[in-house]
This record gives sequence, structure tokens and C-alpha cells, in this order.
Amino acid sequence: MECKFLVYRFLRAVGSPVIRFIFRPEIVGAENIPKSGRDIIAGNHKHALDPILIDISTKRIVRTLAKKELHDGTFGFIFRSTGTIPVDLHSSRNKAALESAVEVLKNGGTINLSPEAKRNYTNELLLPFKYGAVSMSRRTDTPIVPYSITGDYRLFSKNLKVTFGKAFYPDTSSADLYNANKELYEKILALLIENTDKKLLETKRITPFDEWEKKNSQVRRYEKTS
Repeated sequence: MECKFLVYRFLRAVGSPVIRFIFRPEIVGAENIPKSGRDIIAGNHKHALDPILIDISTKRIVRTLAKKELHDGTFGFIFRSTGTIPVDLHSSRNKAALESAVEVLKNGGTINLSPEAKRNYTNELLLPFKYGAVSMSRRTDTPIVPYSITGDYRLFSKNLKVTFGKAFYPDTSSADLYNANKELYEKILALLIENTDKKLLETKRITPFDEWEKKNSQVRRYEKTS
């Protein structure tokens, strides 16, 4: 056991029964997370406790990408001691975070991140994706395990559920990784559609990947000319 992950293992051992008792989460498809070797776990982001839910779903040491402010805040020592990787959400590029994650993968580790890059407070079922996950996959030849988190983090809610899909290697042949990110988006979207309460699903907007990318390209063109 690596000494630097003793805090991580301790907190998971303590936190797992607490989370399971309070929220009664259903964990489906955890066997799709490889028991060894490098892998990327990627899914939607709905709540601050999402990373903990992923942590208790596997015995692997999971290195989560988390916003830089958490590492710099009052409880930053917890995030630093458990091996989370800081990401500056205000920067268009996060080279340091990407390189740190790539290093973890090259050493056979597990990375967890949400391509949405922020919590979803909207009526969209899924927000547009950043390209970090598929970029890491291409650089390290690593499979991605998609997941969806649905339901509510309420006391004894009994509808909180995390569902892991089968690991896959995205098509990273295109230089811009467009197809790879679209493939990842559609796999996570499919898991969300399958597992979201049907009445709630009727209230959600489902934006196709191509539509998000078109909107983002228009924003980028505007920013360059303004």
C-alpha cells in the first residue's frame, strides 16, 4: 500500500458506509471498471458528492479531476492528501492538469472526470463536453468507462443510482478528436436516458453533440472578432 494514499483509503473506508446508509445508492455495472491497468472513468456531473459515489464503486484508487478552488480553500488539505488533480475552470487550457492525469494513466492508474467540466444546474440532460477525456485516451491508449448518475442526493432517497457502461476505446483517428468526443457524449447520454425517471426526462432538453459543437464554434468565432 502506497503511503501517500493512506488518507484516501481511510476516508473511503469511513465514507463508504456513511454514503450507503444516508443515500442508499444503487451501483450498477461496477464490474465494467477494470480491476487493474490504466482506465478513464467519465460521466455526467450533478452534485458535489459525485466523486465520492464513484470512489465507493470500486476498490481502485481513483484520481479525480477537481476544480482548483477546492484545493486552495479551507479544506484544501483533504483534496491534496487524497490525490485529486486541480483544474482551473477559468482557463481555456489546462495543460498542467492534463499532463498530471496522463502521467497517472501511464503508470497504470485510474482517472475520473466529467467532460461537462462543471455541475449541471440547467434543464439540459447533458451539457457540452470538453475534450480532456478523449485526449487522455489517445495519448495513453486508455479505454474509457462511461457512467451516468441519476436520482437525488436526499436522505434515504432510494433513487440515487450510478450506472457504469462497458469500457471502450473511442475513435481517436481524427486530429480534432471530434468523433471520439461525440462517441463518448452519446454513450453517456444513452445511459442517462435509460436511467432517468421518465417523468423527469420529459422536462429535460436533450441537445445533440453536433448542435452543442455548432454553438461553441459560433461563440469562439465571436470571441476572436470582438
